Amino acid sequence: MKALKIGFLTLAVIYLLYHAANLPNYDLLDNVNLIIHEAGHLLFAIFGEFISFTGGTFFQLLIPILFIIYFLKKDLYSASVVSLWLAHSLINVSVYVSDAIEMKLPLLGGGIHDWNYMLSKLNLLPLAPFIGSAILFLAIAIMIISFVSGIISVVYDKKILFV
Repeated sequence: MKALKIGFLTLAVIYLLYHAANLPNYDLLDNVNLIIHEAGHLLFAIFGEFISFTGGTFFQLLIPILFIIYFLKKDLYSASVVSLWLAHSLINVSVYVSDAIEMKLPLLGGGIHDWNYMLSKLNLLPLAPFIGSAILFLAIAIMIISFVSGIISVVYDKKILFV
């Protein structure tokens, strides 16, 4: 069982690194993240235009974070695996942010580019490539931390982090 868990975690990290190295590309998890992202716009629309735009990305990141918090209390390995979902979502966000100036990505319904709008409002649009790269770096750091914590949980039979 330990070998299967380590093997699964290893394959998941290899896949995510491949995904990050071949941007932009799309897979099934991208579609899940997109649905959550769009739901975030709707949920946060009541708070005004700017918050509605930020709500997509916020909700896209919040959902995996809530799962991570849940699993941290129960099973470190599961939290590590779900953390890879957060890393995947951050990879998507990095692509979206990096596209804020050129706006070449196809948008659902052809609407306004979230990150162009937000960074323009904040007078940060010229920093879009840097911000996108920083988010990608964060995604890779989360992958590494997830992999290491997952391996530790399997090798040392740790169910939760602080025991």
